[in-house]
Amino acid sequence: MSGEKAGSPADRAVVEERVWREWGLELPESVFRFREFLGALGPAESEALQDLMVSPMGVMDLFADAGRRAADGIDVRVHGRYYRDPPEFLTFMHGGMDGLHFGLWFDDGRTCRGVASHYNNDGGEIDTHAATPLEAVRSIVERSWRDLQDDLRDPDTTARMSGLGQLRDALTALETGDRTEVGLAYTEAYDTVRRPLDHERVTTLDGAGALVAGDTALDRPPHHGADAYKFATYMYELFDDAAALEASVREARRRCAAGDPAEALVLGRDLHWASGGDPDREAFARELLVSAYRALDRPALADIADVHHRHRSLPKVDVLEPKSP
Repeated sequence: MSGEKAGSPADRAVVEERVWREWGLELPESVFRFREFLGALGPAESEALQDLMVSPMGVMDLFADAGRRAADGIDVRVHGRYYRDPPEFLTFMHGGMDGLHFGLWFDDGRTCRGVASHYNNDGGEIDTHAATPLEAVRSIVERSWRDLQDDLRDPDTTARMSGLGQLRDALTALETGDRTEVGLAYTEAYDTVRRPLDHERVTTLDGAGALVAGDTALDRPPHHGADAYKFATYMYELFDDAAALEASVREARRRCAAGDPAEALVLGRDLHWASGGDPDREAFARELLVSAYRALDRPALADIADVHHRHRSLPKVDVLEPKSP
């Protein structure tokens, strides 16, 4: 591995090469700025980040030791991959309680278009508003700052805000330095704005949208164009009707075989998100996603979908062997 010693910190070229070789994905420049940010933190900033329950994980583990392998019988591509993560999601950060985690988002099957996050244990949709890892961290910092301002009488608040301020300074030296808002003003300006219609992507149950052109059985609106509650209600009722679900899957298969994989992709993504441990939904999701990604010439995502569905019952997402001494 280019002379890299087992157990030693890896340089970017080694990690880039491994992720490309084994995942088939190109790491973006933004993930290396995130690594630079983490490596430059002093004690106060590190404590503030820990207080936020934010920590690198998933693909970031390779920077500590690029030679770490997955445990016997497990594919390394499921490292850091939670049960509901779509194939487009490559985890890089843990974000707190209820399974909150963040991933680089590769919806064209090769290049990263931004950051996605969701609570694996607590419902809700996938949030794709952040463009980079550091932008995602900035949002967490400012939400915490907003909440602390509501409790200024607590003697610990001043110390925590001081640490957050230093953490913010370290972050804005690399990214988002032009955003002068803090706390509530920041979240209102950047986190809670209504997203415009995205005509390159089609509505999906997970809220992230699917990058695909073509017709869908429900004539789905563009991403951000559906009534999320009504859409979710309809889809879950469909999934609870075995005969209707099988008919929908047959139609998606037919369309994909005829050269239009749009329905296979969106229905596969919906079934993946709503599998809930149901073996039929899991099997349909795997079949439709693999066939759709193959038809769309996204082989990396097809392979990730396949290996994920073979390993979805794993009890934990950390599948790497212990670090070399």
